[in-house]
Amino acid sequence: MGAESVRERFAELYGAEPEGVWAAPGRVNLIGEHTDYNDGFVMPFALPHQVTAAVSRRTDGVLRLHSADIGGDSVELELSALEPGSDTDWTAYPAGVVWALREAGCALTGADVHLSSTVPTGAGLSSSAALEIVVALALNDLHELGLPRWRLARLCQRAENVYVGAPTGIMDQTASACCEEGHALFLDTRDLSQRQIPFDLAAEDLRLLVIDTQVKHAHSNGEYGKRRAGCEKGAALLGVDALRDVPYEDLDTSLADLGDEDEVRRLVRHVVTEDHRVERVVAVLQSGNVRDIGPLLTEGHASLRDDFRISCPELDLAVDTSLSAGALGARMTGGGFGGSAIALVEATSVDTITKAVEESFTNAGYTAPRVFEAVPSPGARRVL
Repeated sequence: MGAESVRERFAELYGAEPEGVWAAPGRVNLIGEHTDYNDGFVMPFALPHQVTAAVSRRTDGVLRLHSADIGGDSVELELSALEPGSDTDWTAYPAGVVWALREAGCALTGADVHLSSTVPTGAGLSSSAALEIVVALALNDLHELGLPRWRLARLCQRAENVYVGAPTGIMDQTASACCEEGHALFLDTRDLSQRQIPFDLAAEDLRLLVIDTQVKHAHSNGEYGKRRAGCEKGAALLGVDALRDVPYEDLDTSLADLGDEDEVRRLVRHVVTEDHRVERVVAVLQSGNVRDIGPLLTEGHASLRDDFRISCPELDLAVDTSLSAGALGARMTGGGFGGSAIALVEATSVDTITKAVEESFTNAGYTAPRVFEAVPSPGARRVL
C-alpha cells in the first residue's frame, strides 16, 4: 500500500491520525556476501520495494503493532516486559528495535504502529532490516533522539542479533538506512565508513534482474550461524581479529597455515577473495566500464557455491540459465540456502533471459520464480 493508504488504515485501527508515515527499503547486495560479519567490504543498493510505517507516540508504556500483511488484530506489548527471546513472531523485529533503543538510554514511552510491506519475505532482500529501520527512524524523528543513520543501523542490528536471535551482520540495516538513489553503497563494515558509488544502469542500457527463486530461507535456522562460527574459528587460527585482516596477496600462505581444517579453509578463501572482488567492482564502476563487473559477479557465485556452500539447485539454475541466455554476469545474493539471484543484462535481453529462466524452472519442476528489475533507489525517509 502507498503512504496515504497506510495512513488511512492507521486511523481506522487506532482512532486517530498518525503523527507521520515513514518508509525504508529492502536491498540487493551487488557484491560482498558474508563479508560483513568478518569486518569486510560490502556493496548493496536499495530497492524500490519498501516497508511503510504509520506511527504515533504513546505515553502509557504500551507498544501496539499491526501489519497489513499479517492481518488480524493489533498486538499489544508492555515496554517493561520486552526481553530477548520473549517473542518468536514477526513482532519481535519492531519490538526488538524499541528494546534496543531503550537499552541505549532513549526515553521511549510507547507507540502505535501500523506497517505494510512490498519487500518479498524470505527472498534474501532484507525485509526484516527494512522493518527494523522504518520503526527506528520513525521513533528517532518523533522523539527527536538525534541519532545518526549509522547509529540507528547498529541498534537495529543489535535488535536482530540479541532480541530476535539471528546472527546477522551490519550490512542490511545500513543499506536500508543509508543508500542513495542511483548509487551502490561501498561500506566498510569495520568502521562503517561509506562511499556512494554511481550505479546508473539505465544510462548504459543495462538492467539488473532479481530472480526470486521462491525458496524460503531463515537466517536463524542454524546454517548461517555455523558459517559465522567457522569464520571466527579461521580468524582465531590465523591470529587475526577478523578475516578482513588476511591480505589477499598472502592468501595461499594463510590457507596452508590452516593445516587439515578443510571446512574452515573454504570459508576463509571465500571471505578473502570476496573482499577483493568488492574492491575490484568499485574500481571497475569508477572507471565507467559497468559491463566489466559481470565476470566478477559470476566469480562470486562460484565461490559462494563451492567454498561457502550456501547455494541450492534453484539458485544455481537461475544463474546458469541467465548466463547461457546472454547475461553479462550472475550470482546468488543474500544469506543463501534459497532466496534470490541477480543477473546483469543488456536492456534488450530482459525478456529473453526472463523467459529462459522461467522455462528452465518449469522444466525442472520448480515453483515459478518471480523476476523483476532492481532499480537503485532512495534509503529510509519520512514520506508523510
